[in-house]
Amino acid sequence: MNAPELTEDENLGLYQRATENGAEWWRVSVADRPENYRLEHGVDDGNGAGSVDIDLVVDAENLRAKLKKWRREGFAIDTPDASDDAGTAERVAFMPELRRVAALASAAKRHPQVEGTGETVRIGHVDVPCGLHNPLVPRVNPAYLFSERFNDIVEDIVENRRVMLIGHTGAGKTSLIEQVAARSHHGVLRSNMNGQTTVGDFVGFWTVKGGETIWVDGVLPTAMREGIWLIVDEIDFAEPSILAALTAVLEPHGRLVLKEKGNEIVAPHPAFRLFATANAVGAMSQFRHLYQGANLMNEAFLDRWRVYMLDYLTPAEEADVLMRTLAPHMTRALATTLAAIAADCRAAFAREDLSSAFSTRRLLDWAELMLRTGDPERAAGPAIYAKVSPEDAALIRGIVRHHIAPAA
Repeated sequence: MNAPELTEDENLGLYQRATENGAEWWRVSVADRPENYRLEHGVDDGNGAGSVDIDLVVDAENLRAKLKKWRREGFAIDTPDASDDAGTAERVAFMPELRRVAALASAAKRHPQVEGTGETVRIGHVDVPCGLHNPLVPRVNPAYLFSERFNDIVEDIVENRRVMLIGHTGAGKTSLIEQVAARSHHGVLRSNMNGQTTVGDFVGFWTVKGGETIWVDGVLPTAMREGIWLIVDEIDFAEPSILAALTAVLEPHGRLVLKEKGNEIVAPHPAFRLFATANAVGAMSQFRHLYQGANLMNEAFLDRWRVYMLDYLTPAEEADVLMRTLAPHMTRALATTLAAIAADCRAAFAREDLSSAFSTRRLLDWAELMLRTGDPERAAGPAIYAKVSPEDAALIRGIVRHHIAPAA
């Protein structure tokens, strides 16, 4: 039986992956003996195909094992069609080239100047310019944990991008922005789109005071004029008129036109930043039924934002927060168990077994009261059970008892 021709076996060809040192490759071809294959290995350093450093012959069974291993390691096959050589080389070389130019872009990046002290504070791996102190600067939470995944968001804040954070209730969307502002001394205004907020509250309105008709700025022009960070909470519940007012501000160098005030134009202060949070937008749309009243948001509006999905902290991260917040009394063993309970409650919420989320704030409140009372069940009464339905309380009580044996 003759060995199959090169073009007749789909396993024959060049398997490549990009590495920091160049394109690593394995070439599979037919060997002299039937049912055997020749494997050659090398690394392309960018100056050619590179020399072969491994050359061996294997049978079909060993080749199948090699193919599985290569797939796990990220190798992709390219058939040895000469007409496709250029395209193959470009694809394999993409990641090393991207890393090179990204490093150059990062080194050359200049962040926009903001009015402030000229000082910066390091948050994650980003230097954030400090603002001027004012009464609206949030309080610093020294136990707040800046996860590695927040670095891109902090970088976007410095670059004055419009940032929208999506995720379940209690995932820490608003607190992330507030803690960045607290450490960099920037004032924050929050506008909650709870169905009660009108376009007048948001943009401004005329009123009579002392027999005189005066204009009162809403939160948006106030933040724009004074260089304050504005968080539009639960933007997926906002009225269409509010979203329309926001759209122009979302454009690069966008300005607000106050039509009710004779088309006065409000230009943004250099320190002004705009944020939004949402529960049922984009990747969270599948949970819309959990957030009754949330509106659909079109792609044209979403494309004006950088949208980040925030999940709850991992159990390990949440255990660290518990220990940092409630030091020195909170131990690692206690914190790990409490974080596991919170994770199980959130999993039940995601499965829709629970109708209420389990925030880190709720967990901290429960843990603090638990340290005072010495009784998890007693502490859970005001911290958890009284805030949810009887059905949810029963399920959470079962999860707690799964992790914590009742006291003797």
